[in-house]
Amino acid sequence: MTTVYFVRHAQPNYHNHDDAARELSEKGMRDRLLVSRYLADKGIDAVFSSPYQRAVDTVRDFADRAGLPIETADGFRERTVGGGWIDDFPSFCRRQWDDFDYKLPGGETLREVQTRNVAALAGILQRYPEKRIVIGSHGTALSTLINFYDPSFGFSDFWRIKDRMPWIVRFDFQDGVCVNIKQVALPGDAADPHGNAVPQG
Repeated sequence: MTTVYFVRHAQPNYHNHDDAARELSEKGMRDRLLVSRYLADKGIDAVFSSPYQRAVDTVRDFADRAGLPIETADGFRERTVGGGWIDDFPSFCRRQWDDFDYKLPGGETLREVQTRNVAALAGILQRYPEKRIVIGSHGTALSTLINFYDPSFGFSDFWRIKDRMPWIVRFDFQDGVCVNIKQVALPGDAADPHGNAVPQG
């Protein structure tokens, strides 16, 4: 069994519109400790990440504590939106989920995002059979991965997790086949069984 923990980044600094360089907010820097605590006893063998700053920063505290290097992989980066900063982002997201081949000039379709994320993951599964892996990721990129293995995951599911940062999803693979996907509830998460709500917006 190979287990992969995908970690959607913690809250970013929304004032920085540079997608690749967008760092974590002060809250995000605090909340990444929730990731470190959750992963501490999971026996992680390797840490990967999207090259985008907010994703790397989210898994860096855990990697440092575990004494593991972070290997970045461009295939795990977030979707390229194109068209500059979008004011009506919900409508854009819905249109992309309704049509996996829709994109703005200079941007990517969700199918393209899904394809490169699946390919990057396949490479890691080949390199690390029977290991436990952490991958720093993003909301849209991770959602397209879930959709690949579970096509019932659609726009409404994506929209429900839009404010879940950080967010961890565990994938279990047996001989390269995904046999289980489980969303992890962190303290303070909307899915926390203790009912602690996540601040919206």
